Amino acid sequence: MAMEKMLSTLSAGLPKLGLSLTEQTQQTLCRFGQAVVEQNQVMNLTAITEPEQVAKLHLLDSLSLLTLSDLKNKKMIDVGCGAGFPGVPVKIACPELQLTLLDSLGKRMNWLSEILPALGVEAECVTGRAEEEVIGRREQYDIATSRAVARLNILLELTAPYVKVGGKVLAMKGTAAQEELAEAKNAIRRLGLQMETVADFPVDGTAHTVIVLKKIAPTPAQYPRRYAKIKQSPL
Repeated sequence: MAMEKMLSTLSAGLPKLGLSLTEQTQQTLCRFGQAVVEQNQVMNLTAITEPEQVAKLHLLDSLSLLTLSDLKNKKMIDVGCGAGFPGVPVKIACPELQLTLLDSLGKRMNWLSEILPALGVEAECVTGRAEEEVIGRREQYDIATSRAVARLNILLELTAPYVKVGGKVLAMKGTAAQEELAEAKNAIRRLGLQMETVADFPVDGTAHTVIVLKKIAPTPAQYPRRYAKIKQSPL
């Protein structure tokens, strides 16, 4: 029953995003949504557990990224991926994407590395801190994305170093998007980024915004700094 509710909410929401996905893809998306809700009983993954809300606030919200950038055959890293949003739904909908999921919580990453193969979803699951893992992955990705990890001026220092010149940072934000953008002007300039677009996807009357920044120059080698430093004095 829950699965059916999730599926019908997802199906109804896709045309609003201008997306069309096969029945099988929609099923896989909802199986992942269901798996998150079930695992949530033993591990803190999400506060959103109602089937319709999972479809809207996790699945459709994540899929909005597909409307902003062609992700086929691109390399994307989801920084601070938590339960796998937005990375996993995007990968399910666009299997040609190469996905790396990064989070510092080992328990979450172990769960993702078990559940994803069971759903037929291929992704690299990395346990580590964004500012440390970048050492071997600097400027290797076409896209870095993140949802609800930190304020934009902090988040950009953690994501921009992963992106190659010409690539993009897709930062998923809520109601404070414009305010955070104004606050991040200096960070955008210093990290080699340029503001491209701000896209709004209202969900149930609440603001969901994706800030798209283009990487126009290499990020200077001194970034990212240690996390305590980033937090103490954001760019």
